Amino acid sequence: MKEEELDSKDAIILHQFSRPKTGAPSLSPFCLKMETYLRMVDLPYQNYFDGKLSPQGKMPWIEYNQEQVCGTEFIIDFLEERLGVSLNESLTPQEKAVSRAITKMVEEHFYWTIAYCQWVDNLEETQKMLSVSGPLSDLLKWILSHLTGGIIRREMYGHGIGRFSKEEVYALMEKDMRTLSTLLGDKKYLMGSKLSAVDAAVFSHLAPAMWTLPGTRPEQLIKGELINLAMYCDRIRRRFWPEWFVDLGDFCYTDATEPSERSSRLPDLGLYSRTDTTQGDTRTSPSHAPRRPPSPDSDPTGHSLYDSDMDTECSDGDQLKC
Repeated sequence: MKEEELDSKDAIILHQFSRPKTGAPSLSPFCLKMETYLRMVDLPYQNYFDGKLSPQGKMPWIEYNQEQVCGTEFIIDFLEERLGVSLNESLTPQEKAVSRAITKMVEEHFYWTIAYCQWVDNLEETQKMLSVSGPLSDLLKWILSHLTGGIIRREMYGHGIGRFSKEEVYALMEKDMRTLSTLLGDKKYLMGSKLSAVDAAVFSHLAPAMWTLPGTRPEQLIKGELINLAMYCDRIRRRFWPEWFVDLGDFCYTDATEPSERSSRLPDLGLYSRTDTTQGDTRTSPSHAPRRPPSPDSDPTGHSLYDSDMDTECSDGDQLKC
C-alpha cells in the first residue's frame, strides 16, 4: 500500500515487503537493512508496501528524483554519491576492507542459514507472522509461505549451501554467529564506538534470531552464549526503532507487567524522518520530523539487562532519549 505523500520532490521512496503481524519490521533482512540504514543516516523516506519488484525482480529498491536503484549495496553507494551521507567516513582503508568482508559473510553465507531456519525448518511459525487480510487470509498465507519456502530451497541448492543436511546448515550458521560475536567482543558496534554501514547489515540479519525464530537454535545462541550479540541488536533497535515494541521478558528483568500488555505490533510508519538521534559521526543529514515516542521497555528506571550498556552509549543530547 502507498501511504501519505512526502511534500518534497526529493523524497526517497523505499519499496519493500509489507510489515509482518509481529516480530520485526520486516521478514526480509535486506529490507530491514535498507530501512535501518536510512534511519542511521537520518534521511527522510517514504515506504511503499505495494509489493512491486524492481526491474531486476528484487526487493528492496528505491526511487529518488525519478531514478530507480536496486540492491542495498548499490543503493547505499547511490545515496553517498548523491546526498553526501556516509557511515564509513571515519574508517581507515583497512577497516573498510574488514567491514566489507563481514558484510559479505553475513549477506552471502549467514543469510542462507537464517533463511533456511525461517522459511524451511520453521515455516509454520513464519506463516503466522505474515500480514494478509480478507476472508481467505489463512489460505493466502499458506500459499505465500509455501511458495517462498520453495523458492528458498531452490535458491539454496543453486547457491550450494542447500545441498548439505539440516545439521550441517545449522553448524555453518553457528560458526557465523560465533564469528560475529568474537568480532564484536565488548564493543558498541562492529567497528568500534561509532556506527558504520556494516552495522545495518549485521543487525538486520541477526534480527530473526532475536525476534522471529522463538525456540530455535539461533535464538538459543543469541540469547545464551552469544549474549553480546543480543545486547548489540537491542542497542540498535532502541536507538533507531523506538516505535518497535518487543516483549523482552525472556531475558529482561521487568516489573509485574504482563507480557500480553506490552505491544509487539509495529505500526506502518511509511513517513519517516528524525533529527534527535544523531551520533558524533561526521555525516550530512536533513532534518524534518518530530521526536518519536519512547518505547515502553526503555524506561531508564527499569531493570533491563541492557540498561548499563545503553547508559554508556552516547554523550548527553546525542542519543535518542528513551
